Amino acid sequence: MAIKATVFKIKLNVADLGRHVYEDFSLSVARHPSETDTRMMLRVAAFAMHAHKDLQFGRGISTDDEPDLWLKDLTDSIELWIELGTPDPDRLRKASGRSREVVLYAYGERALKVWWQKHESALARFENLSVYSVNDDELAALGALTSPNLALQCTISEEELLFSCEGHSVQLKPVALRRKGE
Repeated sequence: MAIKATVFKIKLNVADLGRHVYEDFSLSVARHPSETDTRMMLRVAAFAMHAHKDLQFGRGISTDDEPDLWLKDLTDSIELWIELGTPDPDRLRKASGRSREVVLYAYGERALKVWWQKHESALARFENLSVYSVNDDELAALGALTSPNLALQCTISEEELLFSCEGHSVQLKPVALRRKGE
């Protein structure tokens, strides 16, 4: 019998000072059995960074044709495709062809350095791709906040995220390796 996903109920309050987004979101986040708390919380952080009422989580890491998160318009065209990790550049090529904007939040600092050196030039041709590196220690601290029913406050200023819940706070500062159009 296959192990089923664990569903986390997260009440996320986002205050994005740069985009002027001040909103509460009730999220049901399914964590695949092979996904860590840390990776799941990075999906929540990516949601906060791009918070929008129509932003949705993909079906999960076992699904090849969907991103971790995406935003579609009323015609079902993909406006935003968000990936996590260090995917194959071919996956990012396909995503770039299918959506208006692609954002990658890469983590795993040691593997990321090798991956970036190997693929940076190939990724440069995707005008709509942005790539951010997430610090392992910051990400581990964010993962430590995980609980089945989580009330999380996220304040975003100049691409820095400050998460707080139950007297704990964690800062996450993704570093841009590449911004779309550059």
